[in-house]
Amino acid sequence: MKALLLSLLLVPALVLAQAPVIEISGANFRPLPLAAPAPVVQEGADKKAAQAFDAAFTYDLTASGIFQVLDRAGFTADAKEGMTAGSINFSRWADVGAESLVKVSLAQDGGALRGELRLFSVATGKEELKVSKDAPAGEPRQLAHALADALYRHFTREASPFLSRITYVRKAGANRDVYVADWDGMGAQALTKGGTHILPTLSPSGQVAFTSYRKNRPDIYVQTPGGEAKALVTDGQMATGIAYSPDGKRIAYALAEGESAQIYVAAADGSGAKAITDTPYGLNTSPTWSPDGKRIAFVSNRGGSPQVYVMNADGSGVKRLTFQGNYNQTPDWSPRGDLIAFTARDERNAFDLFTVNVDTGKVTRLTQDQGNNEEPTFSPNGRLIMFSSNRNGAAHLWVMTSDGNNQVPLPMEKGNWLTPDWGTAPAAK
Repeated sequence: MKALLLSLLLVPALVLAQAPVIEISGANFRPLPLAAPAPVVQEGADKKAAQAFDAAFTYDLTASGIFQVLDRAGFTADAKEGMTAGSINFSRWADVGAESLVKVSLAQDGGALRGELRLFSVATGKEELKVSKDAPAGEPRQLAHALADALYRHFTREASPFLSRITYVRKAGANRDVYVADWDGMGAQALTKGGTHILPTLSPSGQVAFTSYRKNRPDIYVQTPGGEAKALVTDGQMATGIAYSPDGKRIAYALAEGESAQIYVAAADGSGAKAITDTPYGLNTSPTWSPDGKRIAFVSNRGGSPQVYVMNADGSGVKRLTFQGNYNQTPDWSPRGDLIAFTARDERNAFDLFTVNVDTGKVTRLTQDQGNNEEPTFSPNGRLIMFSSNRNGAAHLWVMTSDGNNQVPLPMEKGNWLTPDWGTAPAAK
C-alpha cells in the first residue's frame, strides 16, 4: 500500500517535470522574449571562432520561431556582470523586456572549444539551466548548434532541428549540382560537380539519393558524402523523385513508361520493386511517406489536373486530398503526421505554399505576394518548413514555422538554391 501511495504521489511530479515550458502550438502561443548577449570569451579562446559561434547560435534561436530574440542595440552589457545569478542585475534585463536571459562563455581546452550555457528567469533571478558542450576548436558552429539544441529541449521537451542536415541543388549556368549541409545551409559539401543532378533526398542513414542525367536520361543514384555515386534505379524511361520511408528500409519513386508514370515501392537497395499505382494514361509522381510508413502521398493528374492524393503503402485506399486550384505539386508529409505541405500555382501563375490537414482536408495558405515559393520540406520535428523562394531575386532557401510565420532566409551566400530536403537529426549527446 505504501508503494502504491508513493507511486500515486510521484506521477503528478513526473508529469510536471516533463511538461514543456513553452507550448509551441495553440492560440495562446507567443514567442518568448529572450536576451542573448554576445558570448563571454575566456582567455585562450579564438575571437573569430567566438564570432562564428555567436552568428550560428543567434540564427538558431531566431529562426526557431519560439523565441523573440531581443535586439542587442536595445541593451548594453555591464562589463562587471558575470555568468552567475549573484553577479547579474536582473532589473536591467526586465527593463528591456526580457523574460529569459541566456549567457554563454567560451573557453579553449587543448583542441576542443568548450561552451557553458546558463539560462536565467529574469522575473525570479533563478538559474534554470546549466549545460556544457565541447566541439573541435575548428567547429564553433557545431558547438553553437549543440548548445542551442540544449536550450530548445529545455523549453519544449523536444529535439530541435539544429543538429539535422539538409540537401539541396545549386543551379549555376547549365549545371545542377547536389549539396549536403548543416540545417542552416552552412558547412556545405558538394556531392556532384557538373552536369544535371536534381531532386535530392536524405536517407535516415545520411546517404543522399538524387535523380541524375549522367547517362543522358533521368536515373536515380545514391551517394554517401565523400564517396562515389552508385546507380540505384535505372529502369524505365525516367526514374525520378525518390523518397525514403521513415525507417530507411524502403524507397518510393516515380517511373515513367510510354504515356504514364507510376509510383513504385522497393527495398532501400532497389530490389523487389513493385508498382503500386496503375493509371494507363496518368502521371503519378512525387511520393512522400507518412511518419508511420503506412501511407504515401503523391501527385496525380488522374482527375484532369495535378492534385495531391494519399494511399496505403501497398497502393490500396487511394483518396484525393486537394480540390482547390488546378495545379498542386511537391507534397511533403509532416513528421507529426497531421499536415502535408505542397506547392500550388494560382491564377496569376505564381507559386505559393499551403498545407492540407490529412484528416479534415482543411487547406491553409502559408505564403502570398512574395515571388514564387516552392518545394516545401518539413524539419525532423515538424515545427519548421524550409522552401525555395525568389522573392529577392535568385532562388534562395528560407525557413518558416509550420503555420507560415517567422519567414527568414538561410544565412547562405547568394546563388540559385533549389529543392531542399530535410533529413533526420542525430540523437543529442
